[in-house]
Amino acid sequence: MTLKADFSCCIIGAGPAGLIAAERLSEAGCRVAIYDRMPTPGRKFLMAGRGGLNLTHSEDMPDFVSRYGAASGWMAPLIQSFSPDELQNWSALLGEPVFTGSSGRVFPKSFKASPLLRAWLARLRSNGVTFYMNHDWQGFNDKGALHFTQSMGKSVFIKSDAVLLALGGASWPKLGSNASWVSILNSINVDIVPLRSSNVGGLIKWSDHFISRFAGVPLKRLIVRCGSVQSHGEATITKGGIEGGAIYALGPELRRVLEQQNDVEIFLDLRRDLTIEQIMSRLAQKRGKKSLSSYLSRTIGLDPLSIALLRESALQHQKSLSDEPESLARAIKSCSLIVSGLGGLDRAISTAGGIKRTEIDERMMLKKKPGIFTAGEMIDWDAPTGGYLLQACFSSGITAARGMLDWLNERR
Repeated sequence: MTLKADFSCCIIGAGPAGLIAAERLSEAGCRVAIYDRMPTPGRKFLMAGRGGLNLTHSEDMPDFVSRYGAASGWMAPLIQSFSPDELQNWSALLGEPVFTGSSGRVFPKSFKASPLLRAWLARLRSNGVTFYMNHDWQGFNDKGALHFTQSMGKSVFIKSDAVLLALGGASWPKLGSNASWVSILNSINVDIVPLRSSNVGGLIKWSDHFISRFAGVPLKRLIVRCGSVQSHGEATITKGGIEGGAIYALGPELRRVLEQQNDVEIFLDLRRDLTIEQIMSRLAQKRGKKSLSSYLSRTIGLDPLSIALLRESALQHQKSLSDEPESLARAIKSCSLIVSGLGGLDRAISTAGGIKRTEIDERMMLKKKPGIFTAGEMIDWDAPTGGYLLQACFSSGITAARGMLDWLNERR
């Protein structure tokens, strides 16, 4: 869509949602300005690239949208408005072709975020998009203008025909998303679900001996269960607990239980390739004078970390590790660990909560503030890692840009 009138659009937030919206708005003929409180754009985008920049996922659309849980119903048309295939084509046109890994995750072939961001920013500047960095949004003045403060404390007031809020959630605040917008929108009675950590590690009280040996050690090809929810993947032992994709996928269930009680059990399958009957059969061999560790290593092939986890589980439950074949086999297939909480927002990859969907119309405009649109993690949706987070940010930015163009054309 191309506008016949030269409208001004202000975008607050220089992350993926804001930048992709700026691209579409500038291509449509709008004068676009991006404001951000940080010195440079795309800081969290670059952080995501440290792990290879998982742009999206290759699974079928019904499975893809199901990853958004309770929000999947209204997220489906949003994701389809700028699909995973379109995102991959967009990356390729910026000189960063993609590949699909064995897990179905999609990455740039360079496995980096910086080349893509450089090409993207160059395109935006060639489209006439201007950037105002070190501008911290303070809200609206009594005339409805946007109020910013610069790094030296100077106030700046901006009027714009349409505004997009794309300030992110509250995770990794040192990269720019500090959720200061919550109090601003609360002041105009926008209903916001409290922000909570998502895609973050679980807190577990390990023994000092365990931490001294295994902090930072990964667990490969893991199956983890919480209640009826099960996930596959990898995890890493940390000084404060356990984190990684297999744990992040359990996040909504862990949060749900922890909101009702002080702790929750997770169960690790330490030998996913063997059935409990096969393990019991192997454990029927005589142990002789071997230590339990040597015995488990020889008969079951357990590594030192898995054996140590069995001992930690027994310690947490204040009991001894049984060497009776059936009990030991059950412990190996369902090693119970007590999670006392989730990591804080400063360590979370993303946040759950945000602006309630009922506060936003189908164009992503705030119902209580016409002309003000929103996108990205500010909205109340939650997704696991695997490409679903970035895809939703891109898709919501595109949807908001289209909504802004529709609204501006109506006003013309």
